[in-house]
Amino acid sequence: MSNDELAPVRQNTSSDMSTVTAEDEVVDICRALVRIDSQNYGDGSGPGEREAAELVMRLLDEVGITAEYIETAPRRASVIARIPGKDPSRPALVLHGHLDVVPAIADEWSVPPFAAEVRDDMIWGRGTVDMKDMDAMILAIVREFARTGVQPSRDVILAFFADEEAGGPMGAQFIVDNHADLFDGATEAISEVGGFSVAVAGQRVYLLQTAEKSLAWLNLVTRGAAGHGSQDATENVIVDLADALTRIGRHRWPQRLTPTVRRLLQGVADLLGVTFNPDDPEQVTELISALGPAKRFVGASVRTTTNPTRLNAGYKDNVIPSRAQATLDARFLPGSVDEDMAQLARLAGPQVEIETIHADVAVEAPWEAPVVDSMIAALHRHDPGAPVLPYMLSAGTDNKSLSRLGIQGYGFVPLQLPEDLDFTGLFHGVDERVPIAALQFGVRVLRDLLQDC
Repeated sequence: MSNDELAPVRQNTSSDMSTVTAEDEVVDICRALVRIDSQNYGDGSGPGEREAAELVMRLLDEVGITAEYIETAPRRASVIARIPGKDPSRPALVLHGHLDVVPAIADEWSVPPFAAEVRDDMIWGRGTVDMKDMDAMILAIVREFARTGVQPSRDVILAFFADEEAGGPMGAQFIVDNHADLFDGATEAISEVGGFSVAVAGQRVYLLQTAEKSLAWLNLVTRGAAGHGSQDATENVIVDLADALTRIGRHRWPQRLTPTVRRLLQGVADLLGVTFNPDDPEQVTELISALGPAKRFVGASVRTTTNPTRLNAGYKDNVIPSRAQATLDARFLPGSVDEDMAQLARLAGPQVEIETIHADVAVEAPWEAPVVDSMIAALHRHDPGAPVLPYMLSAGTDNKSLSRLGIQGYGFVPLQLPEDLDFTGLFHGVDERVPIAALQFGVRVLRDLLQDC
């Protein structure tokens, strides 16, 4: 990066750096990270995370925190550091984020997606929500701790991963497989996507992510004989594939409530003053709708989803191709993978081959846990009495990789949000943005959490 790109973080320097707070720095750090184009196209093309990782390294080094820089491939970079806690005998906590972002098509945006402009008291740009906001909060807090001599209650392992948006083979998966010792002694992890507020019955409620569906990115392939496009063809691989996609796309997977989702819906019912009946699909839908825009995530957590996302067939207008392919994004509920994969094969039919591109596990962490109590307590110090409910993320995070080390993963990026902001719609969306006040709220909550959990 050029010196000009790093300048926004430097503007808080003073003769007495101990007076610089995390609230002072978090906005500048977030903007500096967003200005770095770290788009991940999922195919190895793209700029990679190197510049973002180098910025993280510099920000840690400036305050005396030693970190390890890991490149798993050219420009695919992650950063890991360990901060000693007051009680090193206790299990360590992993605090992690990712440095890559999904692609942004600039013509679709109201602002340049990597300019990190401030408008309407919000930072706009790709990554402000997913998830350079959390990266900035983490960095701002640990820099403040280092300047002031504050220690977290226990060892904290910082991880800024590459490649999360492609499932992590160049990031968390690789590091867990090849550098597991970096997480020695860790029992819990905190990352995205949870801790944000929603409005239910006019009351602010925080959703804490305690579970994730499994994922499988699949290729559906049909094969046959190529032929002239003018022939009266009785077989056509495109038609066979289209039939399969229609069956899959129109299939309504059965509703099934996991313990996490049951607890969430019970909490929503209590707020609405109604009796929860988990066997009433219509009421389940009504309770989910009461969560406003968050129903996008929550609504997908009550059943398996299988969405076609890409198509590829043919090479010339007058040639019937010998091969057609579609990509499917399948998200399975915990415990349902084998059963639902068998049903998916039946829906696809015998003409379709199913190939796995990438697959990862479902995770479900306990709600009755001291770390959850600490997260709720930290939130209540800054928003007393606000209900906090668990939910299942329909997408996935790097907590999946850490789970292979026995680490329980939670999503907790505490953001107090305006009721009219469609926050969940900003993930991978256009005009991604985060309120500055929410960032500063998050810093205060996370600061308290790290000192008390």
